[in-house]
This record gives sequence, C-alpha cells and structure tokens, in this order.
Amino acid sequence: MEKGMTGEIHELIECLAENHCLSEKEYARLIENRDEEAAALLAERAVEVRKSIYGSAVYTRGLIEISNICRNDCLYCGIRRSNTNVQRYRLSREDILACVREGYGLGFRTFVLQGGEDGFYSDEVLGDIVSLIKTEFPDCAVTLSMGERSLESYRFLHDAGADRYLLRHETADAIHYAKLHPPRMSFENRIRCLYHLKETGYQTGCGFMVGSPFQTAQTLAKDLKFVEEFHPDMCGIGPFIPHHDTPFGSMAAGTLELTLFLLSMIRLIYPQVLLPATTALGTIHPKGRELGILAGANVVMPNLSPTGVRKKYELYDNKICTGDESAQCRTCLDQRMRAIGYYLAVDRGDIKK
Repeated sequence: MEKGMTGEIHELIECLAENHCLSEKEYARLIENRDEEAAALLAERAVEVRKSIYGSAVYTRGLIEISNICRNDCLYCGIRRSNTNVQRYRLSREDILACVREGYGLGFRTFVLQGGEDGFYSDEVLGDIVSLIKTEFPDCAVTLSMGERSLESYRFLHDAGADRYLLRHETADAIHYAKLHPPRMSFENRIRCLYHLKETGYQTGCGFMVGSPFQTAQTLAKDLKFVEEFHPDMCGIGPFIPHHDTPFGSMAAGTLELTLFLLSMIRLIYPQVLLPATTALGTIHPKGRELGILAGANVVMPNLSPTGVRKKYELYDNKICTGDESAQCRTCLDQRMRAIGYYLAVDRGDIKK
C-alpha cells in the first residue's frame, strides 16, 4: 500500500460514490493502493449513503443453524464431509419452530434457516417447515441458506412461503473457485443457481470470503464487478477464518482492515443493498460488528440456534456467541449498536428500492 492517499485514489472513490461502478482494473487499483485515509473517506461516503436510505436502523435476522450435515467437501469449511471430528446434528421441525417462537418473542421478524447441504431436508420437508412458520407468523420473512438446489426446488420452496435466499458465490473467479472446492463442485452451477433464485422471485443474496487462500486484488475486483452487475438484495462478506480440521487449517485469516474497506465499497456500488456485519467479523475483532456498521453495513444476525448445538456448527475456529442464550445475543447486540449511535429495528427489514 502506498503512503498517503493519492489524487487518483481519491478520484476513484468519488467516482464510485457518484456512479456506483468502476472497471475491474479500477477496483483492483483501489484495493492495491488503499490506506487509512482512503478507508476513512470510503467509510464516510458509505455511511452517508446508507443513512440517507436506512437512517440509523440496523436490521436483525434471527439465525437458526438447522444442520451441520453436508454432502460437500469445500476445502475451507469446518463441517465439510471429510471432517470426521465433527459431532453431527440435525434439528427437527419442532426444534426449528421452537427457535422461531422464542425469536419472535424477542422481537425478530426475519428468520434465517441455514445449514449444510443435508439431503434430509427435501423440498417437502423444508417446504413444510417454511409453510408452518409463515402460517403462524405471517408478518415475518423467512430466509433460506441451504446451498445449491434445482430451479424446481427453488420454485417449490418459494411457493411454500420462503421470501429470501442467501447463496454466497465465494469467489467470482472460476479458477479461484476450483482452488477452494472439490472437482465435483462447479463454479458455473453456483452462478446458475444465483440467477435461478432471482428468476424465481426471491430477494437474493450472494457474497464472498475476504482473504481466502489464493485470493488476489484481481479476484476481489471480479467479485465487486459481479456484485455491481448482479445487484443482489443482500451481500454477505466476511473474513476467511481457517478451521483446524481442513486443508486450509494453517492458512492466514482475512483481515479486519480489508473486510471493512470492501464493505464500504459494496455499499457505494449498490446503496440499497442489505449488508451484514457478520459473526466472522466479530470473531476476528472484539468490536468487529460495530466497525462493520461504521463502514456501511446495516444488518446483524444474532444466533437463535439451541445452545446445545451452537459449538457443533463450526465453519471456522473460535466462533463467538456459541454459549449465549438467544436473549443474551440480542440484548448484547442492542447495547453494542446503541453505543455507536444505532438501534436494532423490529421489522422484516426489507430492501428499500
């Protein structure tokens, strides 16, 4: 990184703020030559535009990790199929509904059902769970994050009442994707699934890891260009954190500094986007989520999973809040947000278009 923001970097930031787009080369140039002054200006512009749309509201999503059983073997993931040290679990329909009921009482109006690609959750099983949630709590939104499925499956689940779907693309570079995933997984299919989700009518979320193995400024530039062109309703980015039982267990983690810089860039690329300050961000820094909000994020995702399974859903090492009760998670985040001048909104938190 160069010392002191150059005129060119300042111009790129102002261009991004005004036009919401840059070329891939310009995105890479901005990343490669970032410094504290550039990061501060980016964050200032990002917060300005976010406040003009969402004010000081921070939207909450109640996260329910329904299964750590997964058919995939992604090289970075702690619940990958090959990891025999994982204590596997799967929540029943009754378990999931109990989490939703508790969360509703705490003020949550969006619930995220997240899990590995567990074949138990067929369209019929998952659709039934979604339908029951929507019937009992019609004022709530249901988000699914259950991986790659067929177009027909996505349509079935949407018809059952699912409003949103989060499928992180992980990287928009096909060569990079192949270095992070086993051969049976296809970059082309991942991108196809994202377009199928949009076509079906979901509020669709993509996202990527920051600092993943083999990542470069050029691969990140492709991620940003993909976000610019795809226009996701949500974009989940967080630092790569290694898990000791994976092939990448000894790799360096992604940095707070670069993650915050990219959060600000994404806010300027698509001002209306719903942008989480992730648990991973809070894992690598004690005030990571607060810093994410101050860089332009506007979503947090407290954990509503039963405390008995939280430590088992370990995508990466040292995940925070694995022992907290649901009420503790929400109260803690509410206090943290108020301390920096924001508040947790009690509504569905839909994107404003």
